[in-house]
Amino acid sequence: MTRWNRRLLFGAMAMLVPVLVGCEAGLNAPTLQYHPPNFTANKTRAGVSIANLFVLETTSNGAGVAGGRAGVFLSLYARDGDRLISISAPGTASAVKIAGGSVNLPAQQLVSLGGPVPKVVLTGLTDPIQGGQLVTMSFKFARAGTITLPVPVEPKAFDYGTYSPPASPNPAPSARPKPTRTASPSLSPGASGTASNGVGGGTATATPTGGAGASATPQG
Repeated sequence: MTRWNRRLLFGAMAMLVPVLVGCEAGLNAPTLQYHPPNFTANKTRAGVSIANLFVLETTSNGAGVAGGRAGVFLSLYARDGDRLISISAPGTASAVKIAGGSVNLPAQQLVSLGGPVPKVVLTGLTDPIQGGQLVTMSFKFARAGTITLPVPVEPKAFDYGTYSPPASPNPAPSARPKPTRTASPSLSPGASGTASNGVGGGTATATPTGGAGASATPQG
């Protein structure tokens, strides 16, 4: 076998090895498994990175309820340290709630606000939302300022199917009726008297309350 033929043989063997390995794995090969695309938003500004950002639709059939709530998931990284002060979603939600009110970002540490329980929640949705839409959101940081970017809405399916929906707000406690007091009857000052009639005459006695007693006996 010439040197040129040996090179061709070795090249063919190198190309066949991955094919044989894939055939050995059969239908369970990792390359044949479904992997959902990473349709998340990512942006870096002034040393702050927002990664894996998405909004999860509120129901599994694709439609979020207007006036309802939707979870937001993301990761944050601050090169020199920072603090997330607030989040807004103008035109989509009346407010955005952050667990704890704000998020401290230590320098060069990844802070996860991922699932399965949302730590950031859109409240008071102005319109229904569903997978495939984009929501404009603004993130206000103490040092980096405001970062605005479009955020995709992901359907509640595949890896996100096990994520928890936002917790329902606690209902306001109902006012309990105050007990009413019933006035008890009281004896008013006055006179008490006793009258008796006998044969041929009558006797009457009157005693004023709180005063001297007096009696009168009429003669018949």
